[in-house]
Amino acid sequence: MTTSNKPTFFTRFLNVIEKGGNALPNPATLFALFALGVLFLSWIGQMLGWQAQNPATGEIIKVHNLLSNEGFRRIVLEMVTNYTGFAPLGIVMVALLGIGIAESSGLIGAVIRLLVLKSPKKLLTFVIVFSGILSNVASDLGYVLLIPMAGIIFHSVGRHPAAGMAAAFAGVSGGFSANLFIGTIDPLLAGLSTEAARILDPEYYVLPTGNYYFMVVSTILISLLGTWVTERIVEPRLGEYTGDVVQEKMERLTPKEKLGLRWVMITCIAWLALFAFGLIPDNGFLRGTDNTILHSPLIKGFIAFLFFMAASLGIVYGAITGKFKNDNDVVKGMSDSFKTLSAFLVLVFFAAQFVAYFKWSNLGLVIAVKGAGFLQQADLGLIPLISLFIFLTGFINLFMGSASAKWAIMGPVFIPMFMLLGYSPELSQAIFRVGDSVTNIISPMMSFFALIIVYFEKYQKNTGLGTLISTMLPYTIIFTLFWTVLLIVWVWLGLPLGPEAPTFYLSP
Repeated sequence: MTTSNKPTFFTRFLNVIEKGGNALPNPATLFALFALGVLFLSWIGQMLGWQAQNPATGEIIKVHNLLSNEGFRRIVLEMVTNYTGFAPLGIVMVALLGIGIAESSGLIGAVIRLLVLKSPKKLLTFVIVFSGILSNVASDLGYVLLIPMAGIIFHSVGRHPAAGMAAAFAGVSGGFSANLFIGTIDPLLAGLSTEAARILDPEYYVLPTGNYYFMVVSTILISLLGTWVTERIVEPRLGEYTGDVVQEKMERLTPKEKLGLRWVMITCIAWLALFAFGLIPDNGFLRGTDNTILHSPLIKGFIAFLFFMAASLGIVYGAITGKFKNDNDVVKGMSDSFKTLSAFLVLVFFAAQFVAYFKWSNLGLVIAVKGAGFLQQADLGLIPLISLFIFLTGFINLFMGSASAKWAIMGPVFIPMFMLLGYSPELSQAIFRVGDSVTNIISPMMSFFALIIVYFEKYQKNTGLGTLISTMLPYTIIFTLFWTVLLIVWVWLGLPLGPEAPTFYLSP
């Protein structure tokens, strides 16, 4: 019996997407063309009177013509601030300063070697996807640290580094709403859901833990699915890595390196003690202005703490191992980390203009409101409604990245509608969170999409939008299918979505 190496239909489909996407211009040029396209569409939209009514405020949303005198002035006057104010830019640069110290000291390499040598090879993919999901509690840590590290780890064990980064990206972004812990997105969405629910029930309150049970189970599901997609679809398609990036050596740690790691552990314990001292007391200095942990400087300003921690751990390790002999070595480590940013800095300039123009034009808002209104008028049963709501949210997510902005528009439409059908606001919120997560990894509108392309270019020089989208599309398809099935089964069983968060709603 012979086996055929003929590619499957799905593999050929992904190859077509990759070739088609990579046939497009350079990503920086593409974002420049997108920005020009938004300018043209804003002119067409105003001429044709494109508009929608915001269901939350009743305000009429009109498309703004950016080719007008006012639009031209804004384009010229805010070009620099669009660039410097683009959130991922500052986050990446500050994080890299600290990470550059840790990397140049040899600390990151030693930790990777220890992780690879100690971890069971069969669980490596699962651990990376799972870690990506959990990293969402720590703001943008997964994007700036875990994804590139996953590439290094896979490369070090002889696996394709792009597969490792894809697995991490799937966890960090595709599993964005899932987690074992309550993150900053939970109270934010819960507050918007509460306001929408009070359109019908003035006393209703959605807790930040309203989807907790469902998201805990979702964390395990996405981790397993991400592992399966990586090992059965993505990695076989990528094949063996033949690039010229030098593989990290997996030599055992020297006595000096082990001593350095022990002092790093002591430094970590000191940081944790400081966090505990600042968070546990009711008047702790790290608590937020509302005296809560979720709105504390530690959570909201995690990138700053990442810089301080990475820098201090790197300095300690470098001093113990002899890698750092003076301050010049430390500064050189920070400088070297910025050498990898040149392509990203160019790409971000055009991506920032595109995102800003799209926001100014109101095109994203009009698309979101019109799509939500269409689904409301369809008058479907619950299961088709859940499926279409997830699809609609995922589609809108391709054009409008902010979860809170989308939910502020969609919540006042879908929450009252589901309540009238006998389903709770927490269920509407859970459906939205599934759809809002699954298309992050294929959306150029996602803030860190440009950065992920740069990560892939390290190992594959000809990486383009097509490469990244074709690599991540299997995750989107599988996550959408099985996460939707999980939610439908959850509703069918009538399980609570979280503490005091039933699936069904009874009018008072």
